[in-house]
Formats: sequence, C-alpha cells, structure tokens
Amino acid sequence: MSSDRKSTQRRFSEQFKRDAVNLVVVEGYSYSAAANAVGVAYTTFRKWYDKYAPEPEPTGPNASLEQLQSEVKRLRKQLREAEMEREILKKATAYFAKESE
Repeated sequence: MSSDRKSTQRRFSEQFKRDAVNLVVVEGYSYSAAANAVGVAYTTFRKWYDKYAPEPEPTGPNASLEQLQSEVKRLRKQLREAEMEREILKKATAYFAKESE
C-alpha cells in the first residue's frame, strides 16, 4: 500500500514552497488561507513556513510606535496560533488515550 501512496504523492519545488510562504510573509495571508490557496494541507504548509520563512526581527529600544505595534500584533497572532495548536494536541492526546484503553 505504501508504494501506491508514494506514486500519488505530489512533489513541489523549493521555489514553489518559498512562493507559498511569501503569501503569509509578504501578502498577509493566514496560514490556512495560504495552504488552501496553493492546495496543500495546513500541516504541510506550516512545515514549509517553519523552514522557509525569515526570522522576524525584534524591535530595538529606538523602535517607532508603528514598529512596536506591528511586533505586538505579530506576537499576539503567534500566541493565538500556539494556543490553538496546544488545544488541538490536548484533544488529540485525550482521544488517543481513550482509544488505547
């Protein structure tokens, strides 16, 4: 069965993955919207994002109000996503623990 699965697995170039990540980085798409736009699973897209997205630069002590607001917005979004992922993992863990009983 795994050989059939591999034959239908799609392959994407590194440039395609970088372009997809730029939908979030440059265009402001959400992760799920970007994943849908390029036709891949959310988890696949997050792997690409983790690999290809540039590290955001923290603001320094001389940052403008706009830069600080942007960083706060980014960090709040990152926190919401991490909290959502944590909740999903907690539910999955509970589900699989129940299934293994």
